[in-house]
Amino acid sequence: MSMKVATRQVDGVTILDLSGRITLGEGSVTLRDTVHDATAKGSKHILLNLENISYIDSSGIGELVSAFTSVKNSGGELKLLNLTKKVHDLLQITKLYTVFDIWDNEASAVSAFK
Repeated sequence: MSMKVATRQVDGVTILDLSGRITLGEGSVTLRDTVHDATAKGSKHILLNLENISYIDSSGIGELVSAFTSVKNSGGELKLLNLTKKVHDLLQITKLYTVFDIWDNEASAVSAFK
């Protein structure tokens, strides 16, 4: 199953609703391209909604870190929203839970960018 992305804007925040798997190949490339397109269009506030992500492999974790770094280097912020238990546990194990700004509520996450 490939990864799908739906993009929407809420109060100046670009929300990327991801679904499927972030894995080596198509999933990580889709994530990279989508985040790159958003920053190229001037988005400084990006929120990745991971509610419908069923699986992330090591390549997908690398891509999340890469997206975080590239957005930060372009003067923006990237936050994560609605982690599944699997993804939450994965970020805990890899100690990345402390790196990302993680939210469970979309309205709170959007207002946190201001």
